[in-house]
Amino acid sequence: MKSILSVLIAVSFFSCAPQKTTAEKSTDYKVKLDTLTFFDLGRNRKIPVAFYNPETGKKIANQQIIIFNHGYGFNKGGDYLVYSYLTEKLASKGYFTVSIQHELTTDNLLPTEGNLQIVRRPFWQNGSDNILFVLNELKKTKPELDYQHLTLIGHSNGGDMAALFANQHPDMVYQLITMDNRRMFLPRTSFPKVYTLRSNDYPADEGVLPSEEEQKKYHITVQPTLINHGHMDNKGTGEEKKMLTDFILKYLSDH
Repeated sequence: MKSILSVLIAVSFFSCAPQKTTAEKSTDYKVKLDTLTFFDLGRNRKIPVAFYNPETGKKIANQQIIIFNHGYGFNKGGDYLVYSYLTEKLASKGYFTVSIQHELTTDNLLPTEGNLQIVRRPFWQNGSDNILFVLNELKKTKPELDYQHLTLIGHSNGGDMAALFANQHPDMVYQLITMDNRRMFLPRTSFPKVYTLRSNDYPADEGVLPSEEEQKKYHITVQPTLINHGHMDNKGTGEEKKMLTDFILKYLSDH
């Protein structure tokens, strides 16, 4: 009985993988990584960022931008670089990909007690403010990018930050893709477009995910996977990373 169940689970796992898209079949560009630190005078805050830029040999007309937001890293720093399997892949497909370091070593640790949707809200707000600041700085230095089709991606706590930003600034976001955010409720709208990839081990808090009726009404995609919450960064297996990138590339090609 156990062996039969294992086979069924395996079949389900592979059958939910998205089909190859045209973008996935194309040759990948080489990717250049640059890092720098912005400084927000208004908040007296450093904001380290990583830019993953495709080396195409020529400018990409209306190049779309993706802002990635990492999961909680206990303020150790460097978390904006530990999703390189995804950020590099996205850049290789022609997207100007930005990864923001949201936590600083001097920040307070993320609360683990109380109503997490309330006590963590200031931390998500900090992340939302970081995203807004980085976007405004990019518009000054890279005005040629396509800011009308901004995609936000975030894992876990970074997904909560991205969801909050999309709720607060819906006119600035074209697509929101969360990777197992668990606390901040997803927008119930047809625009921005909303997609969420779910883990197999951690449920979201009540009200975070749209109901089946809301999913149909607003065309929101809630995609279950058999991937552990903690395996959505570079710790995942090659197969898990490929599944996540395949789903995300599919969502990006939907428009």
